[in-house]
Formats: sequence, structure tokens, C-alpha cells
Amino acid sequence: MLVLLHSHKGDEDVARLADDLDLEIDEILPSVDFSETLDFVTVNGGRATLTETGRRFIAGTIRERKAIVREQLRRSTLFRTLMRALDNAPGQRLTDPELMRLVEFTTAPSDEVVQNIVNWGRYAELFRYDSDDHLVLAMRRAAPPRNPPTAASTTPSAGSTTPGATPSSGRAPPRAESVAFALS
Repeated sequence: MLVLLHSHKGDEDVARLADDLDLEIDEILPSVDFSETLDFVTVNGGRATLTETGRRFIAGTIRERKAIVREQLRRSTLFRTLMRALDNAPGQRLTDPELMRLVEFTTAPSDEVVQNIVNWGRYAELFRYDSDDHLVLAMRRAAPPRNPPTAASTTPSAGSTTPGATPSSGRAPPRAESVAFALS
């Protein structure tokens, strides 16, 4: 939708965008609402207009776009609420009903809001999705070890290599931990 809006010089009637995408107006509204939440568009009188953030997103490389989405998600009250709930939940897992209760205050149907958050979070590489168990996994950096190995134990001897070690530090790259919540 953002690319289409950009092709309309950054300003177009939402109904026209829906028509151009062969969608009903109610099918495009969750995307419009969430794009507004991310400050990619403003909507006034049924017209969507790209913001400066939306223009930067459109003009960016894939890596830049992902960084912009990460930044905007972290600014979103809804996303921060979900992350705080996830961090405080037993086992750091939230079920579908728990997620739905967290987003029921929004104007769009809860399942569509959650799906938008998950899709944008996956795009921004904040989440992975396990389709077998219907889990969304939020990636977090692992904490550094309490007792870091000594330089002698991490530096490879001449002619040997340590899997995952980097030549400059001799240390393995940080591991990622997964934090999960369910999504049907």
C-alpha cells in the first residue's frame, strides 16, 4: 500500500487505494491504521498522505527499511505494551487470548492488529515465526557470560580455528535467545 501511495505522489483517497489494490475498503483499513500507527502515513478526511518517515521507508534499502520499522515499532505504545507484557509473562509467553485482550482497545479488529504487529515485527527481524507450533519468537541478545574466558582460552593456537570465532577478538559471536508467544 505504501508503494502504491507513493506512486500517487504520496497523497490519495483511501477508497481509491483500496480500488487500485482490488480490495474492499474494510480490507485495507487495518493496513492504513497500522501504517498511521507507525507514522508512515497520516489520514485526514479519508485521504492518506505519506509522512517524512513513510518517504524515508519507501526510498530506503531493505536494510534501511527494516531499521526504520524497528525504530517505529519501538515508538509505538501498542508494541511497547505487548513487549512489556511479554517480558512480564510467566515463561515469557503470551497466548492468543492474552494478545487479543492487550489490543482490544484499538479501533481495528484485534486479530488484524495482532497480525499486523507480527508481520511488521517479522519484517523488522524482531520476531521469528514457528508455523508448526504457531509461535512468534522475539529475538533477544543473550547476556554475556558471568566469568568471561581468559584470553588464553579464547585465542586459537597457530594453525587452529575456533568455530564461530572472529579473528579480531577470538570470541564466538553473541548467541540469540528466543522469547515466544502464541499466535493462531
